[in-house]
Amino acid sequence: MMFGRFLEFGIATRDIRSSVQFYEELGFRQLLTGDIWQHRYGVLTDGRLVIGLHERRGADFSITFVQPELASHLPAWRAAGFEPHFTRLGEADFHEVQLQDPSGTDITALEARTFSPGAAEPHSTRPTCGRFTACSIPALEPEDTKLFWERAGYVAHEPLELPYEHWPLIGKGLELALHPPGLFERPVLTFRDPEMGTRLRELEARGIELSPDLPRELKTRGHGLIIAPEGTQLLLLKAAI
Repeated sequence: MMFGRFLEFGIATRDIRSSVQFYEELGFRQLLTGDIWQHRYGVLTDGRLVIGLHERRGADFSITFVQPELASHLPAWRAAGFEPHFTRLGEADFHEVQLQDPSGTDITALEARTFSPGAAEPHSTRPTCGRFTACSIPALEPEDTKLFWERAGYVAHEPLELPYEHWPLIGKGLELALHPPGLFERPVLTFRDPEMGTRLRELEARGIELSPDLPRELKTRGHGLIIAPEGTQLLLLKAAI
């Protein structure tokens, strides 16, 4: 993959305590983090999905990759048409590069991991939300966005109508999907389970509210939407894994 190995979904939050508690209620567990960042930082996983919570201002949602010897890769990136809008590559710096896809999705590349490398292994507990499958992003420019991710090493499959309209992009370590911005205006993390109806009832019984903002065509098919305190959307789909 052009950008390196997927690390986390970097999510900005003004109240990291509330966000951590929310994900722990969903069955996520905290991982051991390093002291790379000056702001408060926490990482949680359900065994497949890794979320990095950053108590800072900045991009609300960033797909974050690790690329060792990051600076040495920039000439090849630029030759392939990837132009960063931010670089921090000083000798005393923790190297970081930021760019966006044509639809405005933020992408971050770091020179090294920011949490324990062996900590995100699958665990035995049953993920409350189902099986994480993909990050679905709104595509204002679907063709250009698809080509962007293909140049980065992703493989685009044929567009699908179910369980919602989207364009699957398959990559090593992380699957993406492009959806019409009218469906969801922000990225959503998608989970699937044939028995999602049971999971939704369990969540409501535990006091976890389902959002009324789920599009009507999805609501009538037995799907659900949860919104985290910092605004992250988790789309729970009643669909085969």
